[in-house]
Amino acid sequence: MSHQQDRVRPSASATALNEAYDTALLDLDGVVYAGGEAIVHAVDSLAAARAGGMHLAYVTNNALRTPDAVAEHLTELGVPAEPSDVITSAQAVARLVADQLPSGARVLAIGGEGLRVALRERGLEPVESADDDPAAVVQGYGGPDMTWGRFAEASYAVRRGLPWFASNTDLTIPGARGIAPGNGAAVEVVRIATGAEPQVAGKPLPPMHRETVLRTGAQRPIVVGDRLDTDIEGAFNGGVDSLLVLTGVTDAAQLLAAPPEHRPTYVDRDLRGLLTGQPEVTPDMDAYRCGGWTALVRGDALALEGEGDALDGLRALCAAAWAFAGAGVCGLDAGKALASLQL
Repeated sequence: MSHQQDRVRPSASATALNEAYDTALLDLDGVVYAGGEAIVHAVDSLAAARAGGMHLAYVTNNALRTPDAVAEHLTELGVPAEPSDVITSAQAVARLVADQLPSGARVLAIGGEGLRVALRERGLEPVESADDDPAAVVQGYGGPDMTWGRFAEASYAVRRGLPWFASNTDLTIPGARGIAPGNGAAVEVVRIATGAEPQVAGKPLPPMHRETVLRTGAQRPIVVGDRLDTDIEGAFNGGVDSLLVLTGVTDAAQLLAAPPEHRPTYVDRDLRGLLTGQPEVTPDMDAYRCGGWTALVRGDALALEGEGDALDGLRALCAAAWAFAGAGVCGLDAGKALASLQL
């Protein structure tokens, strides 16, 4: 099953998603937990999906923690997980490096324990200094206490002409106190100092999808995420279907304005969406119907009529907005229509 070519409106599924797909590739922050605590309905929904035979894999761009640490945290939250269920951008970038360097090669590791463990897993030797005769430089998120001197070491090595790799380029990372600079911000420091460009492995780029499929053996995967520019675009680049959940950073207005590569196959409130089918959005002339709602464009604004489940109204609005964006109409005012849904 694939709806990759249908970007005009959210797709329908007559069967529950945990039956239609064999593996859920789940983002973590904003999907399974937030601020270290489980998101409402996440634990029960994942347990039910697993009991129904769906394989659950946890895919994160954060290269700081090891799979063992992530699995331990998930288990503490009530989501039993093994280290083999966790795929990190550190693992993806380590494979990318190992494909280009001989076994045993020294690699200047600018990051945390998760990056070092992943490099060793691929037969590479992490080193700490540009003077340790490294054959390449790899950057991954190292936590809030990473010192400026680490970026200097990376810059020294990159300016000598060594290959440069980055686990991911997410500019920000959410935390308990708010939004902090992510690995992408650290990569920018080295980019400014050197003028070089790294090879990047993490979502939304293909090396992360490749790593995930290799480790899970998924035949019919579905990506589940809360971010359009990493999770959903990563699914688009990998040619697989996706479910956007509204428990994280993406709001309804951003979803309506999404370009084709950021449009999910399905939309739901939270991880309970894995356990149900998805309703059909039906075109009717220039209008789109879903459940008890009809969405259309009036002038330069989206309009919504009807009643029922607010999520069906959002799905209808997505179809109208995406169709008219494809027709060259952009900048539609969705404020009044979204206010009527009270999402």
